Amino acid sequence: MNTPPPSLPGTAGELRAQGHSPKGVKTEIRDNLLAALRAGRDPWPGIVGFEQTVLPQLERALLAGHDIVLLGERGQGKTRLLRTLVGLLDEWTPVIAGAELGEHPLDPITPASRRLVAELGEDLPVAWRHRSERYAEKLATPDTSVGDLIGDVDPVKVAEGRTLGDPETIHFGLVPRAHRGVVAINELPDLAERIQVALLNVMEERDIQVRGYTLRLPLDVLLVATANPEDYTNRGRIITPLKDRFGAEVRTHYPLSVEAEVTMVRQEAELVAEVGDPLLEVLARFVRNLRDSSAIDQRSGVSARFAVAAAETVAAAALRRSALIGEEPAVARPIDLESVPAVLRGKLEFESGEEGRETEHLTHLLRRAVSETARDRFAGLDLKPLVDAVVDGHLVATGERVPGTEVLAALPELPVLHEVAARLDVAATDPPGRIAAAVELALEYLYLGRKLAKDSQDGGAHGPGITVYGP
Repeated sequence: MNTPPPSLPGTAGELRAQGHSPKGVKTEIRDNLLAALRAGRDPWPGIVGFEQTVLPQLERALLAGHDIVLLGERGQGKTRLLRTLVGLLDEWTPVIAGAELGEHPLDPITPASRRLVAELGEDLPVAWRHRSERYAEKLATPDTSVGDLIGDVDPVKVAEGRTLGDPETIHFGLVPRAHRGVVAINELPDLAERIQVALLNVMEERDIQVRGYTLRLPLDVLLVATANPEDYTNRGRIITPLKDRFGAEVRTHYPLSVEAEVTMVRQEAELVAEVGDPLLEVLARFVRNLRDSSAIDQRSGVSARFAVAAAETVAAAALRRSALIGEEPAVARPIDLESVPAVLRGKLEFESGEEGRETEHLTHLLRRAVSETARDRFAGLDLKPLVDAVVDGHLVATGERVPGTEVLAALPELPVLHEVAARLDVAATDPPGRIAAAVELALEYLYLGRKLAKDSQDGGAHGPGITVYGP
């Protein structure tokens, strides 16, 4: 839990004496964003691949003081991007101690707080709220009510003896409670249209109305939302008056380059074993191939979470092999890629007519990704000595229970193997598993290029089955 520094003012009088004055949340974000840009600091830590596209648009919208809707397919980092807005708020902001809506001590908005300010004056106690407490997020669901977002009559307060006409009988919803902060609504089109209507006053007049009460609160909020283009047109829609009140609509996208996809996976995946950049590059190319495939329903999209889950699956396969055969450290090898199609097939939506061919499509696209990665990594390298060695009888067996040492022991000492390892940033002194991963990638590339054959055989002591590269 964040604890405010003891040097901060504790009363309204001390606050005023220090020259503090209320500042709107949009102005606060604008000032902090400008300060970051002028100082050369990154205002968007952890956001990858949007530097030249989404972020400039988002920054312009924030500088203009606009409410924003992020529009994009699933798994494009929309929610992650919204959560980084917290970093543009002041670290600590003063609030009236005990106030329900976190009002500024010098600018109360509710009848109760105004009464308290009138009674206590400069002795009004001040509390300090951390910026992490000024971000409220709501997943829009069909059962979300106006009371959830705006507020409703609190029967408990009525039962205490207050009349129904008393504004203090209102139980405030998510939006008023985010006063002087950021409100994020995920999947806005899923919100029932009659509920969307309740947001119109918040976004334009900056006040709320609850069951005909005359209470009007000049709310200070930045409203941001996410939407999926498919939801926009099919499952639901953002009603026209509400859409008109958003000052900016920013389109997001999947990573535009292999490098950005690899960086994103490396950042987000929780890998339980070592997975080298070449294998992450294979997975990045695999996901990009999926996004271009006519067999995949592109209206649903191929989430960035797919690439993350694929990397975690490959790492898990390596960790399992390490546990079964006692090989340390656990290092992923190309053979572990075979676990991806079967495990992650259910995360994709296929076009109608592709039933029964899902694994076939995934296997084909994964092999293509391996070939593209290896071709890029081994460009200009003559692998013929490796082919000749295998043709001369040095068959190489690999599998989920075959140690890296056995993969390497099957081949003679060849200078080309050192060059293969060097192309993948692997040193001769590295663990056998890491070197074996480089060799396997070269062998798989030769197989896909029809320079070698590959056969599945009974694994015997090595388990259910092994793959043998031969002439």
